[in-house]
Amino acid sequence: MSIQSVSSQQSVSRSASFTLLQTISAFVFGAVIVYAVGFLPMGAAHNAAHDTRHSLAFPCH
Repeated sequence: MSIQSVSSQQSVSRSASFTLLQTISAFVFGAVIVYAVGFLPMGAAHNAAHDTRHSLAFPCH
């Protein structure tokens, strides 16, 4: 019984650390995107957003 308990706690710990890693990775990726867009000319940023909307089949006109 105690082996299952330890195993269960380890899997919860691994799951929590993996979730934290994913959260931090998503935050860093988002920050890099926002930082990179800040240095783009406005026309390039608009065209990229416009093309992304069309690729997701979201009409914008």
